[in-house]
Amino acid sequence: MQGSDGAGTVGPAAEQKLAAAHAALRKTPGIQFDFQGLPAPPKAPAWLEPLAKLLKFIAPVLPYVFWGGVILGVGLILFFIAREVVPERWFRRKRVEAPAADWRPEPEKARALLDDADGLAAAGRFEEAIHLLLFRSIDDLRARRPGVVKPALTSRDIAGLDVLPAGPRAAFASLARAVELTFFGGRPAGAEEFGSARRDYEAFAFAEAWR
Repeated sequence: MQGSDGAGTVGPAAEQKLAAAHAALRKTPGIQFDFQGLPAPPKAPAWLEPLAKLLKFIAPVLPYVFWGGVILGVGLILFFIAREVVPERWFRRKRVEAPAADWRPEPEKARALLDDADGLAAAGRFEEAIHLLLFRSIDDLRARRPGVVKPALTSRDIAGLDVLPAGPRAAFASLARAVELTFFGGRPAGAEEFGSARRDYEAFAFAEAWR
């Protein structure tokens, strides 16, 4: 009885203490007791929808694309390995040897040029006549072989080209020296100098060594 009365007296006091502690705990800042549901995930951007549809559309062929890329990568690796092992000539295309071309000026043009130069010489304009022979010769060479006789080349450069036969090259070099001395160098030229330059041009334009 006494124990029951004691328990009856102690019970409500303990409950009151527990309730007070619980109320104090709920008032403690920083502790959350109200747990609501998780927030809904953000909506995907509108620009992702076409991409998602595209991926869904091509999904069946993606494995083939992947394995195709793997095969291509392996093929490239094997190709580069083979280039290091296999002789390089296997990868070169066979060059078709072009027949040797005749670089000589056309005979009609060469004779017409000599007539023009003779006309200047007859008028006493020997320096201009010698320069005309060289200038037209360079034009002929550039027209026939533009990839070899480039505009940037000087007459000395052209005279040093190995593609020219020895005889015509020597005649062209002699004609170029005559122009340097007379037309550009200021040395007077007469009939003798013109005659020498004319013979050089004939040796250049009509030489059998071109064949």
